[in-house]
Amino acid sequence: MRRAKPENRNTPPDVRYNNVTIQTMIHHMFTRGKKSTATRVMYDAMDIIRERGGGKEPVEVFETALKNVAPVMEVRPRRVGGATYQVPMEVPPFRRTTLAIRWVLDAATARAGKSFAEKLADELMDAFKNEGASIRKREETHKMAEANRAFSHYRM
Repeated sequence: MRRAKPENRNTPPDVRYNNVTIQTMIHHMFTRGKKSTATRVMYDAMDIIRERGGGKEPVEVFETALKNVAPVMEVRPRRVGGATYQVPMEVPPFRRTTLAIRWVLDAATARAGKSFAEKLADELMDAFKNEGASIRKREETHKMAEANRAFSHYRM
C-alpha cells in the first residue's frame, strides 16, 4: 500500500481553445505516443461539431456533453466478513470527468464506419442531446448504485 497519496499534476490547457478538459481528452485519446495525431483528430471532431452544431460553440457542446455523461454515483466493492458487497458511493469530481471521457471514447470507438473524428463528433453530439451509448453507460451505473442502496451503510 502507498505511504502517501501522490500530488495531482496540473495539465496545461490546449493550444486552440485554451481548455484543460480538451487537453485531458487528447491525453486519453493517443496511443503509442502519437499525440500530434490525437490532437489533429480532436480538433477535426471539434470542427465537425462546429459545422453540424447549429450555431453552437464546439467547446460549449463538448463541456455539456461531458457533464451529461459524468456519473454522480457508482458502486465500489467492499469486503465485509466473507461476503463482498457492491456499495454505492458518490464519485469525486476528478474521477467523474475521467470516467466521462473514457466512456465517450469507448462509445465512439464502438461506432461503425467513418473516421474516428466523425465518430467522436457524433458521440459528443449525442451526449449533448442526452442520448447515445455513453449516456446509456451512465444510466446503467446509476441503476446499479440504486439497486444496491441497501448496502450504503457499508461506506468506506
